[in-house]
Amino acid sequence: MENDVLTKEFFSDDERYADLINGLGCEGKQIVRKEDLQELDTQIGILKSSFHRKRERRKIKSRDLVRKTAFGINFAVIGIENQEVIDYALSLRNMSYDVGEYEKQAVKIRKEVRKNGTGLTKGEYLYGFKKDSRLHPVVTFVLYYGKEEWDGALDLHSIIDFEGIPEELKKLVQNFRVHVVEVRKLKDTSMFRTDVRQVFDIIRYSEEPEKLKELVKKETAYQNMEEDAYDMVAAYMHTEELVSMKSFHKKRGGKVDMCGAIAGLIAEGKMEGKLEGKLEGEEHKLVELVCKKLRKEKSAEVISEELEEETEKIQSICEAAVAYAPEFECDKVYQAWKTK
Repeated sequence: MENDVLTKEFFSDDERYADLINGLGCEGKQIVRKEDLQELDTQIGILKSSFHRKRERRKIKSRDLVRKTAFGINFAVIGIENQEVIDYALSLRNMSYDVGEYEKQAVKIRKEVRKNGTGLTKGEYLYGFKKDSRLHPVVTFVLYYGKEEWDGALDLHSIIDFEGIPEELKKLVQNFRVHVVEVRKLKDTSMFRTDVRQVFDIIRYSEEPEKLKELVKKETAYQNMEEDAYDMVAAYMHTEELVSMKSFHKKRGGKVDMCGAIAGLIAEGKMEGKLEGKLEGEEHKLVELVCKKLRKEKSAEVISEELEEETEKIQSICEAAVAYAPEFECDKVYQAWKTK
């Protein structure tokens, strides 16, 4: 929850928000300026009854961030959702957000149409929407900061069971896409012009100390980071030491020397320790998977192929596991393998 609060605070800055829109939505072209943004209410209401009734009951949902974004005489509604854990129903949730935004626009149109009330057809008056009434586009970007690779659905069809449904009917089922940005998997951040780039770069290199050290050394921007940018980086690096070191690297005017803080972490061996723990966890998980397959009497060659691991490595684990057949207790096998 704290990470979510810090991320909202960071992107509440309209210059960063515009930078994100340009980088992700406009292929890096500098189209949106901070002056083009207007903050909107993050609460949306989904209608629970017909709008013909005098009292409309709504289910209230709250989004992370949303801005009305001007494009000449037109505008779009662009939202940001922050995600650290995979939500396998994200396409459904995001669809409800976007529909809620369209519904808010439609409510305003209905009021305006009925207020003027002249020259309307029966249908226009009844439904409060004229033939030439138009909604404005709604786009939502999901920023995913999790360490696990995103394996959730990227559209609505992916969570719908179409088994036995005729292909002709399936084609008629509307789809809805979600735009997930895996921050840790970004291959290039040059499309960003603000400190969004520096923040994303540190997060994506957070588990590669040498690359991270080179990164913060070669760019002077890391020596003068905004405090909220530093806080966001510290949160997603999951490093308590980085939080406690902030006061030692704080400068006049509120800026923080991230370069010095990162160098301090690496010098103290904090990051190496983190990586060793991560590697140990991955190895233990591999042994656990091998033991499960050994219980099914599968050979080292088959296990290697199924897990897409080097045959020599799997063979080594299997040899260590022989003494613990047929139960193949994972912890004992792991210890035997590591002490071989």
